[in-house]
Amino acid sequence: MPDQLETTLRGPKAYGLARQVIEAMEAASVWPTPLNFEIWVHYLGAPEGPLGREVRRIIAASEPFTEATAELLAAEHLPRGRLTEEIRDAGQVLDRELSSVSDAISKAHRSQASFGQALDKVATSIETASGDAGLKAIVSGLTSATRLVRRETETLEKHLDTSTREVARLREHLEQFRRDAMTDSLTNLANRKAFDEHLEAACAKADAEGGALILAMLDIDHFKRFNDTWGHQTGDQVLRYVASVMGRVAKAPRLAARYGGEEFAMIFPKENIDQVHRALETIRKEIASRSLRRRSTDDELGAVTLSVGFAERRPDETASSLLERADTALYASKHAGRNCVTNADGLDKAA
Repeated sequence: MPDQLETTLRGPKAYGLARQVIEAMEAASVWPTPLNFEIWVHYLGAPEGPLGREVRRIIAASEPFTEATAELLAAEHLPRGRLTEEIRDAGQVLDRELSSVSDAISKAHRSQASFGQALDKVATSIETASGDAGLKAIVSGLTSATRLVRRETETLEKHLDTSTREVARLREHLEQFRRDAMTDSLTNLANRKAFDEHLEAACAKADAEGGALILAMLDIDHFKRFNDTWGHQTGDQVLRYVASVMGRVAKAPRLAARYGGEEFAMIFPKENIDQVHRALETIRKEIASRSLRRRSTDDELGAVTLSVGFAERRPDETASSLLERADTALYASKHAGRNCVTNADGLDKAA
């Protein structure tokens, strides 16, 4: 998904775009199925993109927009369609490699069985053999059988070696696509899906092993006003800048993610409140201390500030409850004047 379209879909303009999409689909007599709707969101949200140009061509040619058409467009242009295709292709290659190895193993087994039969014959023949000629024939037959087994074994080893390398390549290929599917394309931080999975896993691990778990929510102050003033491209630059500062602080096992729009999240496993508070203040202060400039025109943009809230997980607390408390602390920072860090525990005590 283009970065500008993703930003639009996570802001107030998304509602206007959705209404525009429904009206355009109705005018073109296209049923508003989930897949059709997604395709037309991309078409109208990024009309000059590859998908937008293809839909425009279909409309201009008066071609029917069928389910098959939608499936083809999704497979070609939508990220998850490409990922599904990559996984399917990798599966076919893996099936082919496994089939090849299976054939080689079966052939080797047959050769081993034949070799065993040859040995049995040799044992019988030796007992009844008479003279040098008989022994030479036995040795010659045994040598031929041994060479055959050796060739089959070498072939099997080559198959296994080739297949091992191919499977390793496929594993790395799929792992890269898995990482891409879990990464926000604009900021290169973990995306919402990766964050949700990581938070659930972190809660389960904290229950199993003990230890603290702290969740922080961070939001860029007045970002809508900033976007409206300077445009989405400049807004995207700000999002990338904030993400870069967070990324430097969020070294493993910490996790930084783009939660949605201008909102970010950080997970801190096995750290105390003081450590987390210092890390969040480092991020907040560094971002607030910089006066940003617009790349294209070098205009002075001024400083960007963050409101931050965090919460320490209680024993057996669910991920959704922890998220809700961290979010409440974030909004407390907003109400306190922004550009500050609020601990949810302080709010609980005050209440």
